[in-house]
Amino acid sequence: QVQLVESGGGLVQAGGSLRLSCTASGSVASVNRMGWYRQAPGKPRELVATITNEGWTNYADSVKGRFTISGDNAKKTVYLQMSSLKPEDTAVYYCNAYRSAGFGSSHWGQGTQVTVSS
Repeated sequence: QVQLVESGGGLVQAGGSLRLSCTASGSVASVNRMGWYRQAPGKPRELVATITNEGWTNYADSVKGRFTISGDNAKKTVYLQMSSLKPEDTAVYYCNAYRSAGFGSSHWGQGTQVTVSS
């Protein structure tokens, strides 16, 4: 199993910035991709950004140019730097880790609330 601990959420005004962090522990040897998803009230969970161990990144169109994902493989930690935040970025942000061992498995953090006021 993989345990994920997130931090860094909070309340910020539109146009502001926040940085989220997520550290994985447990069976992390075969984790080859980590990322962030978010879920706003009444909406399905959606991809925000992912990063592979090799550093390949993928972003949702809605956050490109505003959010930056980065990772520290040695610490099994992933960061999401969010800038130029908009009220529509308000959501619970979930860290995700994907293990390639066996048939593959996806693991989730408990989520951290990000609220952007207008």
